[in-house]
Amino acid sequence: MKSGFINIFGRPNAGKSTLLNALMGEKLAIVSHKVQTTRHRIKGILTEKDYQVIFSDTPGIIEPKYKLHEKMMQAVKGALEDADVALLLVDIKENWQECDEIFTALRLKVPAVVVLNKIDLASEEKIKEGIAFFSGRSYCKKVITVSALSGINKKKLINAFLEYLPEGQPFYDGENISDLNTRFFVSELIREKIYELAEDEIPYHTAVLVREYQEKTTLVKIVADIIVHRETQKAILIGDKGSMIKKIGTGARKDIEAFIDRKVFLELFVKVKPKWRENELQLKEYGY
Repeated sequence: MKSGFINIFGRPNAGKSTLLNALMGEKLAIVSHKVQTTRHRIKGILTEKDYQVIFSDTPGIIEPKYKLHEKMMQAVKGALEDADVALLLVDIKENWQECDEIFTALRLKVPAVVVLNKIDLASEEKIKEGIAFFSGRSYCKKVITVSALSGINKKKLINAFLEYLPEGQPFYDGENISDLNTRFFVSELIREKIYELAEDEIPYHTAVLVREYQEKTTLVKIVADIIVHRETQKAILIGDKGSMIKKIGTGARKDIEAFIDRKVFLELFVKVKPKWRENELQLKEYGY
């Protein structure tokens, strides 16, 4: 049996979360057109008769500007250390030279497969140029082309990696699809709605803390805090007569119900914690 870790690396907005969800056939990672949506390392466990593959979606590789960014880049470092295979994801429209510099700087000690994403948005000539560019790189074992958003050939993609995975026993029980708990996914689904509905810098200044998760007879009661930097941000997230927080709550509740397959009562509160992104204790409390 093949068993091992395929860890996904790339720049922000390359489509790492979309690809993980497509490979898993489940929504494990939240998706947004805004950059730096993924803050944690999210593992998706795919178990079949002949293999167990643990995919890791990692935050986009950036230059850290504050402690939250440092925590995000620590997740990337951890993924580098336990990878059996590196999946290097490239948006076909990106600057390939810059991607190459990032991948070279990773100093990979494991086989790497470059996956050119969003090929539905590129010409045949551009795709051929991309394949030729990355095929010539010393870290690259092979190049694969996909469109994670419009659909992937899952079997073909997984088979491309299996030859590089070691033989071994499964790391996780076959029924598990992630090593993270339900509370984590609930907080991420709430955060996704903030990215979807809030403008400008607000999504980047917010964190979500699930304070209560109670499974009752007829429904699941969830109480969560949305943490922001400033009172003005709190006012925007609450909205006129509570209109914005109602929109966030309604959207998040529907997604959470679909995820856990149960009725949900969701209560949201907005709290101001100045400079939480620089506060070590608060970052730990919020799961970073």
